[in-house]
Amino acid sequence: MSSRSAVVFPKDLRMLKILGENISLAMKRRKITQTRLSERTGLSMPTLRNITRGEPSVSIGHYLVVLSVLGLAEDLGKVALDDEFGRRLQDIELLTSKHKKKPTSQSS
Repeated sequence: MSSRSAVVFPKDLRMLKILGENISLAMKRRKITQTRLSERTGLSMPTLRNITRGEPSVSIGHYLVVLSVLGLAEDLGKVALDDEFGRRLQDIELLTSKHKKKPTSQSS
C-alpha cells in the first residue's frame, strides 16, 4: 500500500518552513528539548524533526499536538480568520447583484 502525499508548491513550502522555525523557536524559549517534547506528545523523534523542518508529510494533527504542548494551539484557530480576499469576493457579488435586480413593475 502506498501513501499519498500532497502536492505542495514552493511558496507554500516556505510557509511550512516558517511554521517549523516558529515551533523550534517556541521550544527554545520554553527550554523544551525534542526528547521532552517527544515524551509529552508521544510523537517519535523523526516526526518532531520533520515538524521543526516544516515538512508537508506530517499530518496537521501532529502539528496541533505539538502546538498544544507548547500552549499555542489557539493560534491554529486564527488561520483564515481574517479572510480579506473572501470578503472582497463577497462584496463584489453583493454590488453586482444589486445592479442585476429587476425593477418592480407598478401598475395603476
